[in-house]
Amino acid sequence: MSQNFSFISSWIKSGSRLLDLGCGDGSLLSGLTSTHNIRGYGLEIDPESIENCIARGVNVIEQDLNKGLDNFADNSFDTVVMTQALQAMRHPHLVLDEMLRIGSECIITFPNFGSWRTRAYLAFRGRMPVTKQLTYEWYNTPNIHFFTYSDFESLCHERNIKVLHRKFIAEQFPDNLLKSLWPNLFTETAVYHLSR
Repeated sequence: MSQNFSFISSWIKSGSRLLDLGCGDGSLLSGLTSTHNIRGYGLEIDPESIENCIARGVNVIEQDLNKGLDNFADNSFDTVVMTQALQAMRHPHLVLDEMLRIGSECIITFPNFGSWRTRAYLAFRGRMPVTKQLTYEWYNTPNIHFFTYSDFESLCHERNIKVLHRKFIAEQFPDNLLKSLWPNLFTETAVYHLSR
């Protein structure tokens, strides 16, 4: 599990049922299985990532999240997690609804495209940013929805989604000091714990 997201484990109950959407190499699920004794599954579409999950002993299902989650019944899981993938979904609002249909709670992380560094990069260089958080060029990025912390807050309000916890991540100075005062401007990555 990424050190930046290690606090997520405090939002997950021991022995719970967990689904990790876009689970990547399975490191989050593997870590939570060993520390929290969760019963978990990952969904992933990338063949190399699926192989890595299998090598870690993670239960993984090959599935395209853009095609929906109809194969899961309501309240199948205690928690549904999606890290750094919501912005790559064709219909993020529908994915969010599905996450809260099949899980009692969900945890989502996403890059905040409203960060002043992203804005400055675009303003002064005249090009789409390529940074540690946004590592792709504009022509090969999986990110198809560029949204900010404020946009996400509005979406939660519109869809009557309750925010249980939120955490703002910024590693560089002065962002790490100012992220709590002006999250939309100084947050690099936003993390939300949600329920209905």
